[in-house]
Amino acid sequence: MTIQTIIKKSIKRLELEGKLLTPDFYAEAFCIEASKAGMQSEDCKQIDKFTKTMNKELQKDLKNFRVKTMNELARFLISKLNRANTSTCTEILDSQTKFTKRVLQVVEVLHNHEAAQLAKKSIDLIENCPSASQFEQFRQLWVNFITTYDDTFLHKLNSLGKIDTNNLKKSIENLNIEGNTKLLSAENADLSKIASLLVSSFVPSIASSVNDEIADLSQKIKDNPLLLDSMSIESEIKKTISLRIALDKESVKEMVESIDGVLDKLSLRLIDMIESSDASNADVQKIKKELESYNETTTSSFKVAHKKLYTIAVALEKNTQVLSRGLKDHSDEVALMGKKLQKMEKELAAVRKESKEDFLTKLYNKRALDEFMDTKEAEFSRYGHNYSVVMFDLDLFKKVNDTYGHEAGDAVLFAFAKILKKECRTVDIVGRFGGEEFLAILSETDSKGGFVFAEKVRKHVQKARLIYKGKRIPVTVSGGVSDRKKHVSLKATVNSSDEYLYKAKKDGRNQIAYQK
Repeated sequence: MTIQTIIKKSIKRLELEGKLLTPDFYAEAFCIEASKAGMQSEDCKQIDKFTKTMNKELQKDLKNFRVKTMNELARFLISKLNRANTSTCTEILDSQTKFTKRVLQVVEVLHNHEAAQLAKKSIDLIENCPSASQFEQFRQLWVNFITTYDDTFLHKLNSLGKIDTNNLKKSIENLNIEGNTKLLSAENADLSKIASLLVSSFVPSIASSVNDEIADLSQKIKDNPLLLDSMSIESEIKKTISLRIALDKESVKEMVESIDGVLDKLSLRLIDMIESSDASNADVQKIKKELESYNETTTSSFKVAHKKLYTIAVALEKNTQVLSRGLKDHSDEVALMGKKLQKMEKELAAVRKESKEDFLTKLYNKRALDEFMDTKEAEFSRYGHNYSVVMFDLDLFKKVNDTYGHEAGDAVLFAFAKILKKECRTVDIVGRFGGEEFLAILSETDSKGGFVFAEKVRKHVQKARLIYKGKRIPVTVSGGVSDRKKHVSLKATVNSSDEYLYKAKKDGRNQIAYQK
């Protein structure tokens, strides 16, 4: 093909597209026709040559804005430069850095060794031009510090003297306690009393003797009451109490087996209550009264059993009261957790409100769509880039909810969202406008092009087999299309597409209406 033929076809292309014979339009048409003819031209490669020298973010923007000529490239770069304000960003960044360093300097002189060390390292980091990953690493260190910080040791300072302001915890652990001997002696005396009471509680209430493990721990606590101030002894005490209860249980079992008649029935109830975890205070009191009623009618051997059983009933009554108080405390904790959960739910709702993604369909929500339309309107005002707005609405969607349930309705909305994503281009924007309404913003597209897109979506929906729990749900969609060039404002364009959607509904649904 000769160069004259390409020139003629370029001019013919401009006539068909309704464009004026300007240098820019002619250069664009010439490059298209030359490419179709297989002819290489250096002038047609200038955009690609300059684009490859830019960073990936600018290359992506150029692709989205469909920059095809050198004039368009120049206008694009000028707009980028006009929006940038390097001096302001630098001033803000410097101020933020100075502010951060000042805060860290304050933390460095506070009376906490770990926080001061971390603050010092953070200041060194800022002064050495760190990378983003280094900033993230130190941010996580501060998160770890605040979540694991434990200040319970401060309670020990109430009655002690001078401390080292650089490391309070170390000061407490190594503090010279001269002048506090009276206080410590009083504490030791209290521990000795508690140790004596605790050892007494290890003695079985019913069994005639203790085993070796109980005896060993009892002697150990008697010899050194200070062990009670250590967390390591807790598991041994729990185990010993369990052993004591086991001994009493075994003794009760052996004793109750010798009682006949009514006492045999009472003994079985008592064993059942001892072995279960949900005995009530009222049941224990009832057993105690029954045992008291037989005090004068039993044989001498039964009186011994009665005395031991009655002791168990009294102990169970006290333990049940303690359990009741514990359950009340847990109930208060559950109520507090419920309030915290409500607060978290409110915070989650607020986060969802700020999000730009629809939680069900994973498309853009109305807030995001409004922002994108404002951006498209700005491009139209500045560069004259036309765009179309397509409004979709699922036909008779309420009937789907009423017939198959709201879960099925959600499944239909999600399936339609997938169809929209599949049919649109990468430069197009689709989202959920509200309820069963969806909106598409089509870049560089007039009403006719918008109709072609909407019709593809409509046919795809009509042919789709939407199955929910083994049942096929028939679904159709209607749409309305308008483009920006035919209207005085963005709002008028959206209203027009909504009116054409209403017309499609009125004319029988399952169709697309647009401004021709």
